[in-house]
Amino acid sequence: MTPLSIAFLPLTDSAPLIVARERGFAEAEGIALTLVRDTSWATVRDRLVYGQVQCAHMLAPLAVAVTLGLSQAPCAIAAPFKLNDNGNALTLSAELAAALDPDPRNRVQDPVATAHDFAAAIGLHRRKPVIGIVHRYSSHALMLRYWLAYAGVNPDRDVTLRVLPPSLMVQALRLGEIDGFIAGEPWGSVAVAEGIGEIAAAGVNIWQRGVEKVLATRADWAEANADQLGQLLRALDRAAAWCDDPANREDVAALLARSDYVGQPAELIAQALAGRMPLMCGGEVIDLTDFLVFHRGAANFPWRSQALWIYSQFVRWGMVEPSAEAERAAAGVFRSDLYRSALAGRGVAMPGASMKVEGSLANPLAAASHQGSLMLSPDRFFDGKSFDPQDISGYLQALKQS
Repeated sequence: MTPLSIAFLPLTDSAPLIVARERGFAEAEGIALTLVRDTSWATVRDRLVYGQVQCAHMLAPLAVAVTLGLSQAPCAIAAPFKLNDNGNALTLSAELAAALDPDPRNRVQDPVATAHDFAAAIGLHRRKPVIGIVHRYSSHALMLRYWLAYAGVNPDRDVTLRVLPPSLMVQALRLGEIDGFIAGEPWGSVAVAEGIGEIAAAGVNIWQRGVEKVLATRADWAEANADQLGQLLRALDRAAAWCDDPANREDVAALLARSDYVGQPAELIAQALAGRMPLMCGGEVIDLTDFLVFHRGAANFPWRSQALWIYSQFVRWGMVEPSAEAERAAAGVFRSDLYRSALAGRGVAMPGASMKVEGSLANPLAAASHQGSLMLSPDRFFDGKSFDPQDISGYLQALKQS
């Protein structure tokens, strides 16, 4: 058996890692998997960079940021497997939510109107709204910025973005230290269940197949341990498919609810798995299609175009100076070559290309696949824009003009 250690945070989207260990998928591939539970993304990052673990459950933008040397010395990261798409929500205090549409269903289902309502509410709030984010370089923070900017809100001027670990968001909202937060489940559902928050927007309705968490490893480790990495990816592929099967939702929720994993009630965890959630305490349960996706529609495939979308947002918000070198480095984080190598001959349907125009699919589309049949899911951005990875400068110019 090959020993491997993976750092993770207590979030619902850590499910493929936990299932790979607990349901024997890792063991079947010859891996003795140890999961190291952490509290903050900064700690997860440091464990990986300094070799305390071989792999990590990581925010996709953080993997790109570490490679580009944002906030620390550069360390080349390889992300050969996406653990999920979406799974996050914007939760607001009742006070701030009251300035939006009074019907919670309308807020979530119409992100265009809600963005404008939020922009109007800023000047009426008792202070500049303080919104918790899990990391500066998080999928949620980039989605929040994208959504706010659409309505003319400058996220660096008009609101205060405060970094907090996901598990501390609910307490910070309860104490009034923040006016809302955007984070992965189950923390939005916990705030709703405790009656201290209302879900006002869902990541899936901002970007239908928004990139979320990845399996990250140091690029040098990936190159030196190709066989072990292949074993792990095969285990995770099986685990992700198991997580996505509706028949297994209760079992997944029960596993995650354990104190050594997420440590929250199984019934709250199950809400995100099913995409059926109340938006306020005691409120109507609504369906959010594809709220959290683990496997279907090539969810695990590391599209280089999604890494470049992340890069484009770093450029947009002045987090990195644009350059051909930085663009190549960002695209190179998502390692579709390692994914294909590990899963070749396993009957896994995988895209024939490594990039696509993000946000261009309004309906499911049959796509060219190396093996098997592959149906790509709708991936629209809420504003109807699309991202062509071959024309990043044109895309950013269009955003400026909108």
